[in-house]
Amino acid sequence: MTLPQVIEALLFSAQKPISTKEIADLMKRASEAGDFSSNDFGNVREAEVAAALEQLKLEYVQEQRAFQIIEKAEGWQLATDPAYAPWVRELHPEPKPARLTAPALETLAIIAYRQPITRADVEAVRGVTIDGVLQTLMERGLVKISGRAEIPGRPLLYETTQFFLDHFGLRNLDELPNVEELRKRYLPVAPRLVPPAASEPATQTSPS
Repeated sequence: MTLPQVIEALLFSAQKPISTKEIADLMKRASEAGDFSSNDFGNVREAEVAAALEQLKLEYVQEQRAFQIIEKAEGWQLATDPAYAPWVRELHPEPKPARLTAPALETLAIIAYRQPITRADVEAVRGVTIDGVLQTLMERGLVKISGRAEIPGRPLLYETTQFFLDHFGLRNLDELPNVEELRKRYLPVAPRLVPPAASEPATQTSPS
């Protein structure tokens, strides 16, 4: 029994992506529980787990396996090779989700590159209201409310979700195309409301 084999079993059994730290912690807990007959992996470090994952990835490619190991934002996961998608889809037939419209994709891109951002600032860039589009993006789980801006009126702030990263195959937002260039590019912003200044009390003069 080898470390890559144990990790392969964990990935196969996991219901969600697991990180190198989680794998190392699982090894330690198994060692402490004594639930095996040989090969103590309780002292495995995260670097060793990462190396074993890379070894498995390489083996799957060399052996032309029908599955692969992919890294997502929250960890590693076994997944079917995309080449076999036509057959796998027939195993789990589901209604195809409606494609995002061009306005929705444009709005999503603005939020992704400039998050957290207010609705008014997105509308300033697009030049149109986005109420319906924003609602669609939230219903699809791609965008969420992240708080309120520290400006007059305290408008809501919006940002992308974990599902957004998974949907587009990104580990983090730094993997967005041309991220540094587009984050720095000037974009219009909505006018900021300035609270009215408090009126000063009238100066009183004493009678002579």
